[in-house]
Amino acid sequence: MGQVISLAKLIPILERLRRQGRKAVFTNGCFDILHAGHVRYLSKAGRLGDVLIVGLNSDSSVRRLKGRPRPVMPQKDRAEILAALAAVSYVVVFGEDTPLRLIQRVRPDILVKGGDYKADEIVGADLVRSYGGKTVTIPLIRGKSTTGVFRSIIRRYGGEPLST
Repeated sequence: MGQVISLAKLIPILERLRRQGRKAVFTNGCFDILHAGHVRYLSKAGRLGDVLIVGLNSDSSVRRLKGRPRPVMPQKDRAEILAALAAVSYVVVFGEDTPLRLIQRVRPDILVKGGDYKADEIVGADLVRSYGGKTVTIPLIRGKSTTGVFRSIIRRYGGEPLST
């Protein structure tokens, strides 16, 4: 099981792991409603190296990027759920709209994004390549998306009150 950690605490851990020759993988996202597509994506990302660090957009960042009423789940809950996944080593919450500052500090060996991104659109890709790292895209799983989950909930429950 991974842990939710501050960037300040993560940096010395990564320095120690690098001295041991271990490779750090980094990805990021909102992960508002975790679904099977996320789990498969994170599992594949985790297999690319020894340590998987997930940069998690803060609540305010998600609101700026996705609009209201997002996020549906607060960052504390999203972080806890991500950290509980076997593939995830560390979760770091960041408040900026992009993870560039986090990538600059983490200096991952491998930067991972979903297949909906083109190589030239991935924030931090140039930086990672500049010091010998690489960027990997993982294909999306057809039919597995947060938007799809929202649409399914609305279609099924619409304006009907939910029973508890």
